[in-house]
Amino acid sequence: MTEQIEELDLNDELDELSIDDEMSSDEGEMEEREGADGNLYEHWRFIADPKQRLMRIDKYVADRVPHASRTKIQMAADAGNIQVNGKPVKSNYKVHPADVVTVFMSYPRRDLEIVPEDIPLDIVYEDDTLLVINKPAGMVVHPGHGNFTGTMVNALAYYLKSLPMFANVNDPRPGLVHRIDKDTSGLLVVAKNDYAKMHLAKQFHDKTTQRQYVALVWGIMEQEHGTVRGNIGRCVQDRLRMDVFPEGSEIGKHAVTHYDMVEALQYISLIHCHLETGRTHQIRAHMKHIGHPLFSDERYGGNVILKGQPTASYKAFVENCFKILPRQALHAQTLGFEHPKTKEFMQFTSELPEDMTKCIEKWRTYTKSAPK
Repeated sequence: MTEQIEELDLNDELDELSIDDEMSSDEGEMEEREGADGNLYEHWRFIADPKQRLMRIDKYVADRVPHASRTKIQMAADAGNIQVNGKPVKSNYKVHPADVVTVFMSYPRRDLEIVPEDIPLDIVYEDDTLLVINKPAGMVVHPGHGNFTGTMVNALAYYLKSLPMFANVNDPRPGLVHRIDKDTSGLLVVAKNDYAKMHLAKQFHDKTTQRQYVALVWGIMEQEHGTVRGNIGRCVQDRLRMDVFPEGSEIGKHAVTHYDMVEALQYISLIHCHLETGRTHQIRAHMKHIGHPLFSDERYGGNVILKGQPTASYKAFVENCFKILPRQALHAQTLGFEHPKTKEFMQFTSELPEDMTKCIEKWRTYTKSAPK
């Protein structure tokens, strides 16, 4: 009996099980890849040969899934997305003869095709090598579960349809070297050719880019400057959320966020965050971890009153702020990188979006009128 392989639909989809190890996520869009129902869906199944020699499962799967590195597979296993005989296993599990190995994903099988769509893009800068886009809150960066159209990649496929990189409608991330969450606004750089993509991706990997975020968080920061260190990994109780684990732990990936206090606004703080690493929901998870969830961040508990006396007038004020800013208060304001072609270091800054500006002004007015 030879090994049986049931090939359901993967191609390079194992990337979607975890953060691509060649691509910084910059508060990456995990919500695009997580099934809203929390279910897992079988995509690949392998039945080991009766004479199969003992082999680590990460190598076993890597040998059978095209374009999937062992690093990606190890992260998928750590997330519980690889099972043997119906039970999740870690990446160091040894495959035995006749084992049934199953690879799951958090969305149903679907052939992914990028449909070019004429969607307006706020282009801050463009040349023949790259473009910098100011992404509005609410726009998904690339197609994934529940968001197969209307994304920034759909818009890019239309706008740059004459370029070879964007003519391949089956590449789910043409030109992308980093991402930001659907409901986070701000700057993204997009490569126009393979060399530029490789060059920019290496800068993100080597941490030579400059990235500054503006955030509103609950509570007044205890220090003017601070650093949050802690591995970021998937939350066991809620797969759509990330948790922080001890630095050096085998769970999650190394993550470091630096922050500077900008302004104290009675019960919230306006801060700048500088990313040393780019992990999924990094700022949101790190701020939650130190007791300062982002204002209006539903997923991380910032969409309820966490500070201040819940009087009727105060509750009405905060609820009004939530209506003005119905998403996490986070904006990717500054982005700096070396141009792949000219080698010039370029830096771009975008203005705060109207919803964040209005919310900040309301808190400033409230702070001035509050009893001292």
